[in-house]
Amino acid sequence: MSTVFVLQGNTMDQSMGPNFTIPSASLALFDILSVLFWTPVYDQLIVPLARKFTGHERGFTQLQRIGIGLLISIFSMVSAGILEVARLRYVRTHNLYDAKVVPMSIFWQVPQYFFVGCAEVFTFIGQLEFFYDQAPDAMRSLCSALALTTVALGNYLSTLLVTVVTKVTTTGGRAGWIADNLNRGHLDYYYWLLAVLSFLNFLVYLWIAKSYTYKKATGHAL
Repeated sequence: MSTVFVLQGNTMDQSMGPNFTIPSASLALFDILSVLFWTPVYDQLIVPLARKFTGHERGFTQLQRIGIGLLISIFSMVSAGILEVARLRYVRTHNLYDAKVVPMSIFWQVPQYFFVGCAEVFTFIGQLEFFYDQAPDAMRSLCSALALTTVALGNYLSTLLVTVVTKVTTTGGRAGWIADNLNRGHLDYYYWLLAVLSFLNFLVYLWIAKSYTYKKATGHAL
């Protein structure tokens, strides 16, 4: 996901004033800033508000928190897809198919990075809490470490998905969705595919989480 964000950013105006250009990969900073913003907001505002409705000490159960994060991640893909649709429309309108840079500010990418950071606050922290709280006492450290393997697995699956999409969409001499020249490709289709897959993943998660029984009988329920 971060790779295609960078590819998208490379085609946009990266200037900050007349004398400075920001590398597209640097926009990942807004992911970090989003995490820094949402962490205290979650603890100080969202948890007390949610506690009034759920009666749960933490506002949400760990599985609910993870599920909310998965849902928010879909909005990141939708945001990126909408931006790519607008970018390609600008390319078509002004016949900029062979232009290296489309005169649209790279900072239009900030919302999609912001959604990613928000999703991380819910998903990753909820996941770590879940593994620590629900693992056997003797395996808490190990299970917390295993939680990070989901990131590695996600990277492998992302690479596989890009490979499959590229192979399928370039048949017959077509440029493909993720073309060398994105102005002649359809990166927006790839974002829509990710949004659909993320939504299906969310539904599967809900189905599995519904049947989970918490280790400690404290009234937890998804």
